[in-house]
Amino acid sequence: MPVIKGMAATAAAAAGALTALGLALSPAAVAQPAGPHAYLSHFHKIKNIASTVPHNGDVNPYGVFVIRHSTGRLRAGNVLVSNFNNKANEQGTGRTIVQITPSGHQSLFAKINPRMLPGRCPGGVGLTTALEVLPGGWVVVGSTPSANGMAATAKAGCLIVLNSRGHVKETFSGHGINGPWDSAAVVTRRGVSLFVSNVLNGTVAANGKVVHRGTVLRLKLRLYPVGPPKLMRSTTIASGYAQRTDPAAFVLGPTGLGFGRHGKLYVAETLTSQIFAIPNALTRTASAGNGLLVTTGGRLNMPLGLAIAPNGNILTVNGGDGRIVETTPAGAQIFSRFLNRTGSPMGAGALFGLAVRPVRGGVYFVDDDMNTLRLLH
Repeated sequence: MPVIKGMAATAAAAAGALTALGLALSPAAVAQPAGPHAYLSHFHKIKNIASTVPHNGDVNPYGVFVIRHSTGRLRAGNVLVSNFNNKANEQGTGRTIVQITPSGHQSLFAKINPRMLPGRCPGGVGLTTALEVLPGGWVVVGSTPSANGMAATAKAGCLIVLNSRGHVKETFSGHGINGPWDSAAVVTRRGVSLFVSNVLNGTVAANGKVVHRGTVLRLKLRLYPVGPPKLMRSTTIASGYAQRTDPAAFVLGPTGLGFGRHGKLYVAETLTSQIFAIPNALTRTASAGNGLLVTTGGRLNMPLGLAIAPNGNILTVNGGDGRIVETTPAGAQIFSRFLNRTGSPMGAGALFGLAVRPVRGGVYFVDDDMNTLRLLH
């Protein structure tokens, strides 16, 4: 598999453990019956939009973001996708962001040179699922880099800020940023609250053992009429998530983030197949620990990417199989279906980032099996 190397093997071990516990999911199911108000139940087709591989050969698409407003080279309705691997399939070495139109035209938005960054980014560049477009067309992307594609050489990385023309203008490092893995942004009257999950706190030193040190940060950014946003302060709003390095899957830990209703930030915890909610995410001044448990196990199987549906439900994609799962804020898993059915276990390691398509509805997702942006519609 050309993407999360060996994730199928990791998922196979997890599937074996689930089977031993009598919790194995049925691989024959295409879609589970929809519960009340299931957003996903309206969509029945999957369309290949475009390859996510740019001219330099980067693979393993991670982050997905639908552009809301046109500015510079960014066009409303297009989709940005970040790549985690280089053309040799070495993890944590991808340097490109591509822009894809709904009709399937792909173009290079940015190719980031680690030797020409304007600020610190320990370890270099390896672009993750953390991908946002802020007001003014400022693009923020996470970097969790590796020197040789192995987790043993992973470094803290940074958040890289690019302007709307794809030029790097700033980096955010330190302040608790350590392996930024996914993100969510909320625009407020005072600027932007950027939430970032981090997966490298003590993880590399543990050499494959599970450590409970994964965090979620809230970064307060100030926006200016001219010039890039500035980091004003960082607050750890959640902590203690399970995480570990993996010789095949690089690192497993808290991944997908999504800001839902009533001020809750939802977190997909990959290792334990759980979703948590962090209450008062915009205002809290201390860590909530893991937060409130929303749901565990069931149709979840190593959830990675996370997005919030228009009806307020939580959408996640599984790393352990090729499913997308819809969960209510109350914790009921009301719908699931396969987005990828290749390999054994079925669809393992194929899915990562996802984003809800505005206006016409549906869900964009990256299929790492084929290095393709696809649409459930």
